[in-house]
Amino acid sequence: MQDLFDNTDMTGLAAAIADGEVSAGDVVEFSLGRMRERNPAINAVVSECGEQARREVAAGLPQGPLRGIPFVIKDLHMDVAGLPTTNGSRLFADAVATADSELVARYRRAGMVIIGKTNAPEFGLNASTEPQLSGPTRNPRRRTHSAGGSSGGSAAAVASGIVPAGQASDGGGSIRIPASACGLVGLKPSRGRVPAFPARNLLAAPMTVNHALTRSVRDSALLLDIAAGPVAGDPYVIAAASAPYVDVVGTDPGRLRIGIATTLPSGAEVHPDCVAVARDIAGVLSDLGHDVRDEAPDFPVAEIMSGLHHLMAVPVAADVNNRLAALGRALRDDDLEPMTRVIYDHAERTGAGEYLEALRDLEKAATMLGDYFGAHDLLLTPTLGTVVPSLGLLDTTDPASLWEHGMSFSGLTSPFNVTGQPAISLPLGTDSSGMPVGVQLVAAFGREDLLLQAAAQLEAARPWNIAPVWPPAE
Repeated sequence: MQDLFDNTDMTGLAAAIADGEVSAGDVVEFSLGRMRERNPAINAVVSECGEQARREVAAGLPQGPLRGIPFVIKDLHMDVAGLPTTNGSRLFADAVATADSELVARYRRAGMVIIGKTNAPEFGLNASTEPQLSGPTRNPRRRTHSAGGSSGGSAAAVASGIVPAGQASDGGGSIRIPASACGLVGLKPSRGRVPAFPARNLLAAPMTVNHALTRSVRDSALLLDIAAGPVAGDPYVIAAASAPYVDVVGTDPGRLRIGIATTLPSGAEVHPDCVAVARDIAGVLSDLGHDVRDEAPDFPVAEIMSGLHHLMAVPVAADVNNRLAALGRALRDDDLEPMTRVIYDHAERTGAGEYLEALRDLEKAATMLGDYFGAHDLLLTPTLGTVVPSLGLLDTTDPASLWEHGMSFSGLTSPFNVTGQPAISLPLGTDSSGMPVGVQLVAAFGREDLLLQAAAQLEAARPWNIAPVWPPAE
């Protein structure tokens, strides 16, 4: 079981269950054992439902494509019936969900077994997972270092081998940043591709998209096939893919026009180790026959910053105020972390006109970057502007530290939350100390198929080790 669990991706593990090589019950039990043994060292899972998982297996799982696959859900705006949805916040610590979110229900219909929820920074407002509520998640590759954020808990659970894949969300890089930090595949789909129901985000919180962290490209594609599709009543619906995403993995995308950006949109320098890996992969893509050029987009920095400042802050304030109304009390000084309080206070001062202007800036940024993707099929960048840091660098008790360092993490990921375009981080290199370095590919709106084709090409040309990292280095 250990060899199968560690050296086979999620898709292969599901095939082994379907073929009778192993039972769903044995796989889930092995995963629960891993969680008991490994989670104390990394603090990836913050609430578990092992007994419920066992009951589900005993009752008979749906005959879906991922029957028997153990899975974790990020504890941020995603409900699992019977477990808290804390959003990484003391204010929501006892907010127990009574029903599954739609995405969780889709996973269950595919035969997946939820075993727990994973750590997240308060309201996802940090590129490192270090909430005061649950404490820091530690990177399995080096426990003194960050697992990234805000999906660091899911990333650590996958990278350590507790589960073969985990649910994640991305409002400014929160899938791609931990994918880079932990050596995983992290795809952020296009806006509207994956539902958040009963949470509202298509118009209410348009920066955020849900998907997953995986070990392989085909796993990400299969999970997207399971997750994608609107909920009745969605205010708008993105065009459906012309074929299942898993079917495009391994197919030839043709000769692509690929631009490269190796500086932050602000013009600040990216860490040389991250640039070196991106340049190396540019050479691989050229060798694969693609037209790769040093042609970076003209990032609409003002419009991007408008989106980040208002379209992330105001939904947080709405969530806080709704919670306070449900509790029937006013905000207390110890309800929110200092950084969250700064953002909350900013949002409370934001007028309707400013928020409307931010929504207009979101559309303007998408149009401006859309011109670039009329002339280029893909953009290649380092995922992060810096190497994986030690825990404590991004300190939510010191808002100045986040302002100082935050854009080094999200500067190349957050623009595409504003524009709504799909982007993927691939584990294609390491820094000088041996920590993972991700490379990001970005496509035009709605072109996840193209990203998956190119990603699979790189996976074949430069295969990475999918085995978990354990024990972690200190």
